[in-house]
Amino acid sequence: MVFPLREIGTTGIMVTPLAMGCWPIAGITSIDVSEDQSLATLQAAADNGINFFDTAYCYGYDGESERLIAQALGHRRDQLVIATKGGIHYENKVQFKDARPVTLLRECDESLRRLKTDRIDLYYLHAPDPNTPLAESAAAMAQLLKSGKIRSVGLSNANLEQLQQFHAVCPLSGYQPHFNMLQREIESSQLPWCIENNVSAMIYWPLMKGLLAGKLPRDYQFDPKDGRRKYPMFSGVEWDKNQDFIDHLRTIADECHRSVAQVVLNWTAQRRGITVALCGAKRPDQIQDNAAAMTWMLTAAQIEKIDQAITDRGPIVSRSAV
Repeated sequence: MVFPLREIGTTGIMVTPLAMGCWPIAGITSIDVSEDQSLATLQAAADNGINFFDTAYCYGYDGESERLIAQALGHRRDQLVIATKGGIHYENKVQFKDARPVTLLRECDESLRRLKTDRIDLYYLHAPDPNTPLAESAAAMAQLLKSGKIRSVGLSNANLEQLQQFHAVCPLSGYQPHFNMLQREIESSQLPWCIENNVSAMIYWPLMKGLLAGKLPRDYQFDPKDGRRKYPMFSGVEWDKNQDFIDHLRTIADECHRSVAQVVLNWTAQRRGITVALCGAKRPDQIQDNAAAMTWMLTAAQIEKIDQAITDRGPIVSRSAV
């Protein structure tokens, strides 16, 4: 692997620059998900050099993602770094935010049982709860850290002010926002703060839900159950502009003899301040291709071409979600 391991904050916990994002295997918004394929995908990730697995209490209506990780990789636990999150759950398949201290403490214990482990390496507040003061949620996370049940603390889906508020009560080691070539808002706010405070940015959507993998043709028809249909980037003028942009990426990928996804992930892993890119996958071939992005590096000239293509693409219409 060309890319060396990277430290989560100042914890001494070392991770690969690409992690497997374990939301797709939960099967809530992804279609054609099977348990056998999910187990094989988790195993393929570890077999291909990825040591970092990112899940959450609410990845699945009943903890399916966490349970699958335990089933597939429990025997390799000491070689892996596992991140999970609390503060969001489902009731009758409806999502609720609840970051009260009593809830976070309970959900952490339940995640430990599902994962069949005695510690969580990185535990995130999945999102600030508008009905619970952030300081109270942070204090609960600090309590979990002191107890030894978790080794480090993270915050996901938060703005700069929320990062600052949380960090003042409970020191953060990780921050998880969305980020990709077309959605780079954090570069002007949260990311500089993370760099200054030694907080690792563990970004999701580096491939923008498969868009930037370069495998969706212009005439692709989304299944009515496909959750991507709700995002503006997957329809109309934005879709056409994105396809033009991907054509530019494909030229560079051909030059490198690599896949478009590998080019995108390689570029992302080289961005200043980005510690880890989370790659969602539900099939072994997907994570195998993604993992190969760690075995080589784009040149400075190739990165310059990509940056110019991003500039030429222009501002996008986007919508963030948890």
